[in-house]
Amino acid sequence: MKLRKIILMGLSGVIVSSMFTGCATILSGTTEKISVNSNPSGIKFKLDNAEYTAPAIITVKRENKDKIIKVDNPKCKKTILLNKKINPVFFVNLLSGGVFGSTTDYLTGAMWKYDDNVNINCK
Repeated sequence: MKLRKIILMGLSGVIVSSMFTGCATILSGTTEKISVNSNPSGIKFKLDNAEYTAPAIITVKRENKDKIIKVDNPKCKKTILLNKKINPVFFVNLLSGGVFGSTTDYLTGAMWKYDDNVNINCK
């Protein structure tokens, strides 16, 4: 009888804790790597108040907003919009009935993703 109670309590704990985690948060995380290339190479650009030089692999925070890459070079002035898209992993929550997990993914930003590759063409 005690063993049954311990097993039920443990199982209940696992079920309750899984309700408060999101699939996209666990599987994809709250950050994402993006490959940025430029033509010609060596172009400096800014994203989220940080400066980079292409080619680069940058880590961005997943958020419920689009991001803007700004190039401010005497020979090349550009702004490139990185549109947020819904991370396909997010739908696993909905299919499994995880309202709490979906909420977690929304609050952490893990439900969003950006393009994996960006090209800055300044020629």
